[in-house]
Amino acid sequence: MSNIVVLVKQVPDTYSERKLREDDFRLDRDSADAVLDEINENAVEAALQLKEADSSRNVIVLSVGPTRATEALRKALSLGCDEAILVTDEALEGSDVLGTAWTLSNALNQIEDIELIIAGNASTDGVAGAIPGLLAEYRQIPALTHMEELAVEGGTVTGKRVTEEGIFGLEAPTPAIVSVTEKSNTPRFAVFKGIMAAKKKEIKELSLSDIGVDPANVGGGNATSSVAGVTPKPPKSAGEKITDEGDGGKKLVEFLAKEKLI
Repeated sequence: MSNIVVLVKQVPDTYSERKLREDDFRLDRDSADAVLDEINENAVEAALQLKEADSSRNVIVLSVGPTRATEALRKALSLGCDEAILVTDEALEGSDVLGTAWTLSNALNQIEDIELIIAGNASTDGVAGAIPGLLAEYRQIPALTHMEELAVEGGTVTGKRVTEEGIFGLEAPTPAIVSVTEKSNTPRFAVFKGIMAAKKKEIKELSLSDIGVDPANVGGGNATSSVAGVTPKPPKSAGEKITDEGDGGKKLVEFLAKEKLI
């Protein structure tokens, strides 16, 4: 049986007011409701569709975060994933993308027969979009990013990436890591049976020592990037009103040109 691993993250709800901490300007994760990141639902759906195409596949969701991140993992399990793993350790607090990717890579070493790793193209809190590429480098495997279509057959993963320059068909041998966009599929809803089954499934919790990660390589104190300051978003200003006195079209074009919209 091959394993498809889906990387998921618990993030502050986009429909809640997000705040920054005053000391280091990091996101205050306790100031808003915590949910499974929306883009992760697309990643889970992609994995579940691959499992439906080949029932010998097993879908494992993996996350790095505080203990409360089990809530996000339960959501993924309720959608139909088979297993869940959470790497949680106080030393991880404040980790940047390098520390998080290093932790994930070592956690992946605990899973056998990985056929594919699936992630969202970028989280809604950090929006760095760097984890798939970093994991590909750490693990020396191919990365197919920003995919809108995905298939795996005969040891090869194929798919389609849509950009402003055109549509690109990509393929790579497995194991590989893939990131998907919100246009890749329509995530399913959790049904009552799935929700009840998820409550009974075990979430395996691992510490840094369990996966062989030195705390000196992770955490806020070892982060390679930080926020030096923030500026509040300026309040919305009133729009510019144009009175049409026979030259409204001209004024509109001049306004659009001034705003560099044309």
